[in-house]
Amino acid sequence: MSPQLTVLKPRSPLYFAWRRFADNKAALVAGAILLLIVLMAIFAPLISKTGYAEQKFLTQAYAFPQAEFWFGVDDLGRDFFTRIVYGARVSLTIGFTAAAFSLIIGIPLGAVAGYYGGRADWCVMRLIELFSVVPPLLAAMLLGTLTNGGFATIVLIAALFGWVQVCLLVRAQVKAMAQKEFVRAAQALGATPGYIIRRHLIPNAISPIIVGFVLAIPLAMMLEASLSFLGIGVPPPVPSWGQMINVGMNFMYFYWHLAVFPTAALAITVLATTLFGDGLRDALDPTLKGR
Repeated sequence: MSPQLTVLKPRSPLYFAWRRFADNKAALVAGAILLLIVLMAIFAPLISKTGYAEQKFLTQAYAFPQAEFWFGVDDLGRDFFTRIVYGARVSLTIGFTAAAFSLIIGIPLGAVAGYYGGRADWCVMRLIELFSVVPPLLAAMLLGTLTNGGFATIVLIAALFGWVQVCLLVRAQVKAMAQKEFVRAAQALGATPGYIIRRHLIPNAISPIIVGFVLAIPLAMMLEASLSFLGIGVPPPVPSWGQMINVGMNFMYFYWHLAVFPTAALAITVLATTLFGDGLRDALDPTLKGR
């Protein structure tokens, strides 16, 4: 009898992407931390003792961290752990919403610039240069002052300055694929440019789109924290990490926990999101070979 040959199925690109991502221990740990923070934000009412605005501990104001109050009590008698957890809701919601709007702006502009080139590419690049030379924080302060801040204003500002990176990633990917055989075949069959961009180029640029989305989140969170720190962000009593840092700085020398915990929460979340995004970028990079 002749020996049977075992036919191995070819591995999918997602398999090699996962292997590259799993090899990045920092990205794995960052992803686990980010998942934990997201779950805490979602289930905040289940893990907190009180509402974020309830002043149930006025007689214990400024209390330091202890078994009863994990993160202490703030100056108005509110449980600080509760406010930190609800602050995650605000920061993450703004981050994800602003990143989504960045995709809405950046994907079509990047696709048009990469596919058509010429004047369309020139116009998009000049627009990118315009938004690149304007300091985001100064522009955000101006718009925030004119509109009195708020959730919608912060999302709008973050999206206006977050789409640039997404646009550049999509433009580079579409430009590299615009001369491929499958695109030329679609053109020969009479497909319109809009159809080619929508059905062929953008789906094949999903990797940089995912990376751009993830990396836009910490930028929006930092912008929100900066505006809230300056007093033109999310209005109280809704908790915001930047707003809490602003208040805590007044008591830094006497009640350190009022500034340290929101600062640490913001730093850990931004760092975890950035490392996770870097890991995704390395894993989804099409120039890396499966190993």
